[in-house]
Amino acid sequence: MFAFSLGSVTVAQVRSVSEPSPLRQTPASSATKASAPAVAQPQAPPQKVTKYTLPPERFKKARDLARIHFRFTLISVVYGLVVLWLVLRWKISAKYRTWAEQMSSKRFLQAVVFSPLLVLTIDILELPAEVYRNWVSRAYGISVQGWGSWFWDWTKGEIISIIVAIIFIWILYGVIRKSPRRWWFYFWLAALPIGIFLVFLQPLIIDPLFHKFEPLAEKDPALTASLERMVQRAGENIPPERMFWMGAGEKTTALDAYVTGVGASKRIVVFDTTIAKMTTPQIVYVAGHEMGHYVLRHIPKGIAFFGVLLLAFFYLGFRLIGWMLANWGAYWGIRGVHDWASLPALLFLLSVFFFLASPISSAFSRYLEHQADEYGLEVTHGLTPDSGQVAAQAFQILGDVDLANPEPNPVDEFLFYSHPSIPDRIQFALTYDPWSKGEQPEFVK
Repeated sequence: MFAFSLGSVTVAQVRSVSEPSPLRQTPASSATKASAPAVAQPQAPPQKVTKYTLPPERFKKARDLARIHFRFTLISVVYGLVVLWLVLRWKISAKYRTWAEQMSSKRFLQAVVFSPLLVLTIDILELPAEVYRNWVSRAYGISVQGWGSWFWDWTKGEIISIIVAIIFIWILYGVIRKSPRRWWFYFWLAALPIGIFLVFLQPLIIDPLFHKFEPLAEKDPALTASLERMVQRAGENIPPERMFWMGAGEKTTALDAYVTGVGASKRIVVFDTTIAKMTTPQIVYVAGHEMGHYVLRHIPKGIAFFGVLLLAFFYLGFRLIGWMLANWGAYWGIRGVHDWASLPALLFLLSVFFFLASPISSAFSRYLEHQADEYGLEVTHGLTPDSGQVAAQAFQILGDVDLANPEPNPVDEFLFYSHPSIPDRIQFALTYDPWSKGEQPEFVK
């Protein structure tokens, strides 16, 4: 999918702090049908967890899958840069600019012509990597989605990307023409609020295009009541009518429960697969973790953090794009920074910056996720007997279903892990107990 680094990538980075990861690792298992009521019916009482473990066969699968993901992530970064370089080398963006200018003299209409052509070209060139990613997901049981359904989702994603790209590209080049030396700052001022607005719209408009949502109270009234008690203790305002069941099982075996949206669009979402495999206390802990992101104001903190990163990247892009075009612009058919055709060059630079910043952004995300783990333990303490053990059981189930590597590669963890490893999260859940020591918990007094 076209990673529009000028705006929507920032939104994705911020959202990753509080939303389910798009690269969750899940094993082969029978999917829960979205049309069937999914009510937690554990076959036996949950087993006591002392550390994260997997059976030998699943351990090998988890290790192999982790290696594939790590190598694929590195290769996909290089592949994405090669695609952008080819678009420049073959003068594709220059040709699209010429077509857009021939179609109309109005700048907005030029953006409407140029943007879809460039987005589709880049994404079609990157489609083999996306197909391979989905093939691996299917091979390891992560995805149970048919190829026709997958491609239809890809197509819907392209339409959304094109709409967003038209807006951002039109604003960017309008600002560049108005202020050649300050565009990096003025565009940053415009892109950030638009990105935040997209976060607000996503659960209302975008998410329903890809998944089926139904009121959770109709699917599992007991779970809804338990979540409502947890929300009240957290001091948040998410009434039962904003708690939803999501039919994920027709596409994935992944488990999750998350809080999404801002303001009036804020809601709790529980996967049908989660309801099928976890007990109510375990689901309440997972939702409590997600609630922590809101109570601890991780969303504005994430926006501030990644906003600063983006401002720095825009400034570096401003400083380097002139040098880049001075050396190769004529060869690529680009007239200057103000030219529509310069966009792939700017995206190339921003992609490099985002990759180099991976250790910083990943460490920041892991820090927030650890805080949310701690908050989940505190907000469920007293509501759930032995809340630490319940949290450990939830992580064990997530790790088993996601095929999380019990022995993560330190380099992979340093560069790309947005969450602490499952072994670390289980160890923390089992040892965090300020109440027995007569100490005050950090967040929920």
